[in-house]
Amino acid sequence: MELFYCFYVKEKRKRGIFRKTNTQHYLHSESIGDFAMDLKDWSWIGDWTGRRALLTPKKEAIFDNIQKKRYTFEEIDRRANQVSRFFLDSGVQKGDRIGVYSKNRFDFLDILFACGKIGAILTPFNTRLTAPELEYLIEKTDPAMFLYDPNLDSQFEDLRPFLEKKHVIVMGEKTIDADSNMHSLMTKKSASAIERPPLTLDDSYLIVFTGGTTGLPKGAILSHGLVFWNSVNTIVSWGLRPDDIQPLLFPLFHTGGINVLLIPFFHLGAKSIIMGDFGADETLRVIEDEKCSIVIAVPTMFNMISESPKFSKTKFDSVRVFISGGAPCPVAIMEKYWERGKILKMGYGLTEVGPNNFFLPESEVKRKPSSVGFPVFHCDMRVIDDNGNDVPTGNVGELILRGPHIFSGYWDEPEETAKTIEPDGWVHTGDLAVIDDEGFYFITGRKKDMFISGGENVYPTEIEELLYKHPSILEAAVVGVPHEKWGEVGKAVIVLKPGMSLTEEQILEYLDGKLARYKIPKHYEFRDELPKSAAGKILKRELSE
Repeated sequence: MELFYCFYVKEKRKRGIFRKTNTQHYLHSESIGDFAMDLKDWSWIGDWTGRRALLTPKKEAIFDNIQKKRYTFEEIDRRANQVSRFFLDSGVQKGDRIGVYSKNRFDFLDILFACGKIGAILTPFNTRLTAPELEYLIEKTDPAMFLYDPNLDSQFEDLRPFLEKKHVIVMGEKTIDADSNMHSLMTKKSASAIERPPLTLDDSYLIVFTGGTTGLPKGAILSHGLVFWNSVNTIVSWGLRPDDIQPLLFPLFHTGGINVLLIPFFHLGAKSIIMGDFGADETLRVIEDEKCSIVIAVPTMFNMISESPKFSKTKFDSVRVFISGGAPCPVAIMEKYWERGKILKMGYGLTEVGPNNFFLPESEVKRKPSSVGFPVFHCDMRVIDDNGNDVPTGNVGELILRGPHIFSGYWDEPEETAKTIEPDGWVHTGDLAVIDDEGFYFITGRKKDMFISGGENVYPTEIEELLYKHPSILEAAVVGVPHEKWGEVGKAVIVLKPGMSLTEEQILEYLDGKLARYKIPKHYEFRDELPKSAAGKILKRELSE
């Protein structure tokens, strides 16, 4: 049976999903009939805690490493019911946005799962954004209720003027100013199952803002269907197990924090650990003490972990695989884990699709270390040129994706949505990829990061890969900068390892013969650190500026 996507414009409706006209995708197939089109009357949609609590009520679901508390699936479901009832009694309806301004903490999960139960749209805000950026996003999404982390109360004061008419709640047990705390409000409510509104897989569950590395963040609308199908793809394709354990290292305001493994682990009945602020030594301790089996992080985190003096002493007996996402991971970082007898490999995702889209078999990692592998089970992929034609094997083109796990569009941005999602459902990722003659996919970088020097395409990832192999270099990023003769040339921004020294001349000597002359950067800058997003990605836009 063939699946294809059609689009329609959903008109503004009272207290509905959209304040303005928006574009949203819907799954449709004439061969499937009304079953696929309606997707209704399925009471499990959005009820992640309720269904799991029925199956494995007494099994440990979450270890809160911040508060040192453990929770079973049954306990988490009871808390989600209490928060759901509080939301409903406060007038929150299906389609209303629930704003959250918080670092990773356990009661973030209460809100996430409560929104799923009642059909509200969780809208988490990046804690690294400035007040003017947040003002823009708050006004755009118009949350009916706003909850914030008490540990961010000083930063939150800058946001309070934008929320004068909002129902503001402080998370946890602490009361700040006149704000009621969520703990006291939820514990007054019954923990029994609530009466849930009808939900379909096409209803919106999350608004997750893109990283903002290329401009103002856009709110990607993630449906219950995206969350469900990403979970199915991940469990089926990655071979997850009910006894798996993961430390949650991605921020929960990012799709990685919610969708990479948290929801799939709930789906499967596996265990997650709330880690709080990242620390290499603490991560190593938790991996060993809690016997983690899967560890997912960004390359920067894996680099910091490998540089810790405790790295060589930590027991990794329980770890089945380390997976790097968020940006290409240099092989030089992977090799440090291989030397410990463990596999570190790359994944690939984006807010708008999945985010889990590939699987590289562990047996192929050392043979194809820079590959992200093959498409997950329910996902179609193409690599195309600027005219939309498939490129020949071995040629670089833009990666586009299609499947039931694509996003529904950008909130209140129909023009940006139309640029990203084709009428037939293909999503433009903006990432460059190549498929080799064995069918393995390789991500070569962002389309916007590529630059042209003297008529030749230059892909920064290739240069960065070599720089990371230098024994004195801790981090490196390459960007294109204007040049009168060549149009653009490379600029390398480098962070050295502690106690190391390196000159521009030494780097040029190191790269000579390893790269074509036009690929070797013409400018070098040494810094104490590279600018990064809250998710740990290097912000190349700031380096270009």
